[in-house]
Amino acid sequence: MKTTFRILLALAICFLAYICVDSVVTPIQFEETRAQREEAVVKNLIHIRTAEVEFKNQHGRFMADADSLLMFLKTAPKKEVLKEGSLTDKQLEAGMTEPKAVKLIDKAKAKAMSKLKTDDQEAIYAYIWANDKDIKDAGLQGFRRDTIERNMIETLYKGEFTAENIDQIVLIPYSDNLRFEIEVNDEYKTSQGIHVPLFEARAPFETYLADQDKQELVNLIDKEKKLEHYPGLKVGSIEAPNNNAGNWE
Repeated sequence: MKTTFRILLALAICFLAYICVDSVVTPIQFEETRAQREEAVVKNLIHIRTAEVEFKNQHGRFMADADSLLMFLKTAPKKEVLKEGSLTDKQLEAGMTEPKAVKLIDKAKAKAMSKLKTDDQEAIYAYIWANDKDIKDAGLQGFRRDTIERNMIETLYKGEFTAENIDQIVLIPYSDNLRFEIEVNDEYKTSQGIHVPLFEARAPFETYLADQDKQELVNLIDKEKKLEHYPGLKVGSIEAPNNNAGNWE
């Protein structure tokens, strides 16, 4: 009888010890996993923000449809202005502006292209800087402004993605290929009546922490809701302008 009691007592002690250790280890493991996974989730949210901002720059609004956003990245060119030279204080004081300078340059280029029978930009600029009277009189030798088109994905993501794998940015890491929730608000106006397009991309905790300890996940969601925080990671806001910030920033 005493032996049985001792065995049961030992088992009870071991069980209680396990419970105590587990109550300490589980939250730590949960937070470590959460931190590691959220690093990847945040990275994709930043990639989405980059795409959305570029889309807005070209179209004046944000895009809620992920497939359309990806198609934009794959097919639209990234337009950039190639700049050489700058206007001096003396030129600015005399009334010269960038638009005026560009207009003079474009006019001179058109005449040079007709005369030289070439569209070689280097040759054309070398010619007008050296020979065009209007360019010389305006002091615009060395001044150049050209709009060039680059590959959108290569320009925005610096070789990190290609057209073949860019679809990855709309997928939530560790979620079995669930997509980020993307929403836009095209109706928002400031108190001054200024129209401001808004967008928001979200990843709820349940998407990338679904396989982790259920109680810890419930506790985390409950905590964030009580604090009136979004229970997950998101970038931007459809409620008010926030400079497209992420809730981790």
